[in-house]
Amino acid sequence: MKTYKDTDSLERDLKILDLERKIALEEFKTLKQDYTESLNPVNWIPTNLRWLVTNYSTKYILRKIFKR
Repeated sequence: MKTYKDTDSLERDLKILDLERKIALEEFKTLKQDYTESLNPVNWIPTNLRWLVTNYSTKYILRKIFKR
């Protein structure tokens, strides 16, 4: 355990700890965002296939709508 002789060094260490905590929280948020993006099923499909799936699904939906 560290002992402090004056309040300035204590306040400086507390400020450093607070900044380290904020940095770690921002890194965690970034990792969470990356993780959720990688789990998105759309990202599993290669780009070429994604275009085909989007194109044909749009045509399918439009056909279903206009057949009624």
